[in-house]
Amino acid sequence: MPSGKGSKLLRYVEHRLKVTLHDGRTIIGTFLAFDKHLNLVLSEAEEFRVLRKGGAALLEERTEKRTLGLVLIRGENVVSLAVEGPPPPSAKSAGGVAAAAAVSASRGKAGGVMPSAGPLGAAPMHGIGAPGMMPPPPPPPPPGAGMPPPGMGRGMPPF
Repeated sequence: MPSGKGSKLLRYVEHRLKVTLHDGRTIIGTFLAFDKHLNLVLSEAEEFRVLRKGGAALLEERTEKRTLGLVLIRGENVVSLAVEGPPPPSAKSAGGVAAAAAVSASRGKAGGVMPSAGPLGAAPMHGIGAPGMMPPPPPPPPPGAGMPPPGMGRGMPPF
């Protein structure tokens, strides 16, 4: 397994994450994806802001909550990440093998679902089967194909 920062963040996909932004806002949501710039995708996200009223002496402080839904957070604005909770239990126990196939297919790996051959075992798909079942390779090019005509190379005397 690679030891980059990406592999460390991968273990927290589908966890509840608390993201603190540069401007002081806090966003809590389900961590779905990230990239090399630390841009984050959160679902079911909620934003929390602390509002302060008063001048030099603090008179009032309250927290305002706002529901955002699916958000993309620019990595440049991220100050800190903290795990708020584990992934929901429904994500692990819901699908069994079908869920594992869907997850592996979504990450570019081969899934566990094989195409059916249809009734009476139709012919195999292209690229599947014994080498004898493949079409013959194309014929080789004729001699001299792809070469410049005589006299066009270096070392020839001028006319």
